[in-house]
Amino acid sequence: MQRGQFSSRLAFIFAASGSAVGLGNIWGFPTNAAENGGAAFLLMYLILAFLLAYPALMAELIIGRHTRSNMVSALQEISTSQSAKTVGRLVGIGGMVTAGLILSFYSIVAGWMLAFMLEPVTAMLGLGHLSTWLTEFSLVRNIGFAAIFILLTVLIISAGVEQGIEKWSNRLMPSLFILMFGLILYVLSQDGAMAGLNYYLVPDFSQITKPDLIVSAMGQAFFSMSLGVGTMLVYGSYIKADENLPVVGALVTLTDTSVAFLAGLLVLPAIFVAQKLGVTIYAESGDLIAGPDLIFQVLPALFEGMGITGLFVGFTFFVLMSIAAVTSSISMLEVPVSYAVEAHQVNRNKATWLVGFAVFAISTMICLNFDSLFGFVITMTTERAQPLLSMMLCIFAGWIFYRNSILQELKSGNPNVEQGLFWKIWPVYVKFFCPVLILMTFANGF
Repeated sequence: MQRGQFSSRLAFIFAASGSAVGLGNIWGFPTNAAENGGAAFLLMYLILAFLLAYPALMAELIIGRHTRSNMVSALQEISTSQSAKTVGRLVGIGGMVTAGLILSFYSIVAGWMLAFMLEPVTAMLGLGHLSTWLTEFSLVRNIGFAAIFILLTVLIISAGVEQGIEKWSNRLMPSLFILMFGLILYVLSQDGAMAGLNYYLVPDFSQITKPDLIVSAMGQAFFSMSLGVGTMLVYGSYIKADENLPVVGALVTLTDTSVAFLAGLLVLPAIFVAQKLGVTIYAESGDLIAGPDLIFQVLPALFEGMGITGLFVGFTFFVLMSIAAVTSSISMLEVPVSYAVEAHQVNRNKATWLVGFAVFAISTMICLNFDSLFGFVITMTTERAQPLLSMMLCIFAGWIFYRNSILQELKSGNPNVEQGLFWKIWPVYVKFFCPVLILMTFANGF
């Protein structure tokens, strides 16, 4: 069977960055920063992104390109003993299940983004009742828009690697950057923005050692870069053999952290601009309002206070959020789909619709039991499962995968890699430091 492949380095970087750049960056990152002291969180996030997330990303890319297969088959292929193959299969299945669960709650949030994107349009058309329905929390709206979002994702993935993932990543990522820069320039020109900038860029070093902040920053780094669930492993399996993997991985990490940084530069000053317009931005606890309330209450109130300009700014903001959501969701859906296609010879179109339907069923269940399941699924997948699965992938790359096979894989894209700094540090780092650091950070959370 002919496997798909990205046509160029830029196509891969757009797709992988698209996977990394999602609501995790544009909603999750500013929200976490608002909750965890702004600049202190930003600093810890940047440190962990390069100390832990980049080496873990490289483990996934190398295993993916070497095996040219889905996560379950890849981990079994590089295993030499029967027990390692069994563990590899379990880790692979764990990654697929986690990707599916993330996509289930993600679709609900992305559905809200789509609803809020349509609200300024209905307001302009004078459809007041529809505007209210779009922005009010309700079961019908939540399930309906989650279904629309999953359908969008299914349609892109069913078209394959070149015509689906690559084509849409190439279109959506440049649009995302253009919209983001435009919005940042606009928000920074408003009254009150400088207070937000100060909160975001001047660290309070006393907060940096807080266990909650460190765990939150690690979870953010792994979640925003789609690590541990096999998305980067699967994308790595579609990279051409002559690509220089350490360089490509570094470019993806840089793009991802840059977008997270820019998202903070947009959202945190916007919160303080909202305060100038009379919007309450502090919760009863004295902390900045974070979580869904930040994006769905504080910012819409800000846009409303801007008058007619606010309709356009609000529309642009939620278009940006929706684009970010789609670039990530396609990579998550590809993980179970690639497994169904390769391991069970299911037709790609059929596999995509089946997995899409399963994800929608779980989304519906979360919507029906929102208070008990929504936060629980987010914590279990992004703060617990993702770091642990990433640790297992590091163990596979460092302890089970033959070092010589890794070197040959890297040499196909860079014949002199053995003399470079990456090869002198990474094998030892991913073998000893990464698993221990991830485990220590993880344990710190308890």
